[in-house]
Amino acid sequence: MLDKAINFFAGTGYANLTFQQAIMIGIACFLLYLAIGKKYEPLLLVPISFGMLLANIPQANLMAKGNFLYWIYRGVELDIYPPLIFMGVGAMTDFGPLIAYPQSLLLGAAAQFGVFTSFLGAALLGFNFKEAASIGIIGGADGPTAIFLTSKLAPHLLGAVAISAYSYMALVPIIQPPIMRALTTKKEREVTMEQLRPVSKIEKIVFPIVVTILAGFLVPSAAALIGCLMLGNLFRECGVVDRLSKTTQNELINIVTIFLGVTVGATANAENFLRWETIKILLLGLAAFAVGTAAGILFGKLMYIFSGGKVNPLIGSAGVSAVPMAARVSQVVAQEEKPGNFILMHAMGPNVAGVIGTAIAAGILLSLYGG
Repeated sequence: MLDKAINFFAGTGYANLTFQQAIMIGIACFLLYLAIGKKYEPLLLVPISFGMLLANIPQANLMAKGNFLYWIYRGVELDIYPPLIFMGVGAMTDFGPLIAYPQSLLLGAAAQFGVFTSFLGAALLGFNFKEAASIGIIGGADGPTAIFLTSKLAPHLLGAVAISAYSYMALVPIIQPPIMRALTTKKEREVTMEQLRPVSKIEKIVFPIVVTILAGFLVPSAAALIGCLMLGNLFRECGVVDRLSKTTQNELINIVTIFLGVTVGATANAENFLRWETIKILLLGLAAFAVGTAAGILFGKLMYIFSGGKVNPLIGSAGVSAVPMAARVSQVVAQEEKPGNFILMHAMGPNVAGVIGTAIAAGILLSLYGG
């Protein structure tokens, strides 16, 4: 009887817990606190954190071949989940501000500068080009795109890249405002922009079709992401498939978010995560995000100059694709300088342009290094 009790205890997680696994469980619990207690990107940070917790339970081996999370993770490996997330995002996104003010597309493109500078930085720090591309895409502040690219180019970095991307997306209200204030003057921050023109129904219907054709031809490797984003938006705008639009906005994206979050978090086991490379990835991800924010603002300053002071440079910070949080941060900082100044809709233009821009940047990197 005693032998059986000893054998039972020897097979439990308590007897097999390593110091590294204990650290990872602590990190998972801390991330759960940020998601639940501080409400930092809870829709994704809760399943990611819990997936990390599950992955580090000794003897559970949930990601081992044939086990529970192994099968769900196939949706990441086969590039199923990120495009479906994009479909849901498209169904919830109003591209009207971008259509009404197409110049904001340039701000979304400028913010991608952070992706390519961090790609170069990662390469200089010793990462190979595939790993560097996966790290650089963090600067786009788009979690599904980061997961999509990393799962293809550097799946061993998936946990670190995903956690970095979603953590910095959650910290947008903390990271961006100091950069925004440092790079703009009070006069620039107080600019009141003219009200956007109304956008017709036909423009909103034609837009996703045209973007799919133009972007799909430009970067075929990103056609799945952009195509699903635009298909979801077409569901929303065409007015004849309300059931599909509602399903895409709710049940579909919610189910896929759970599967994606839990399995991506489960890749962050102690063996893969507790390495010096992870610290480098976190720092490079922060640099990518900061450079992307700064590039958007600096391009916004150029637009301020060439428009004769009619463009508020703060909308440039929304060029990173953390929708809609980055646009809200632009609005908050503008109102702190001038109460009643409403630039949210203007900031939404570069914000949604950033989603397209990041997908194109990922497509470019994938076409260069995906062979």
